[in-house]
Amino acid sequence: MPIYEYRCTKCNRKSEIITFRVGEDFSATCRHCGSEATSRIPSRVRVRLSEETRMEKLADPSRLAGLDENDPASMARWMKSMSREMDEDFDVDQMMEEAMEEPSEGEGGPSCVDPAGCGDD
Repeated sequence: MPIYEYRCTKCNRKSEIITFRVGEDFSATCRHCGSEATSRIPSRVRVRLSEETRMEKLADPSRLAGLDENDPASMARWMKSMSREMDEDFDVDQMMEEAMEEPSEGEGGPSCVDPAGCGDD
């Protein structure tokens, strides 16, 4: 089954279209925004792995090499890599922006999360 990839000129996201025959007519509509303004892009060869193999790859500790949980760029790269491995299309950049906007301890956020109290007796 041929898989064709298209980039939407409206939202700039990729969509895959699977056909049953090479000569089959189809509409290249963006699955994200519904626009028909798309352009075909070269596809990479893709090998489908079993769910078990994918989970084994994700559990490999070497995948965490170079990950710095204190560096937002490092976390974003790791999240993008994981979303690709899981065949999920998360907007990692948007998720990172939202996380960066949440208040931290020094910016009016909660400084004490101990249910027994924080010593303010």
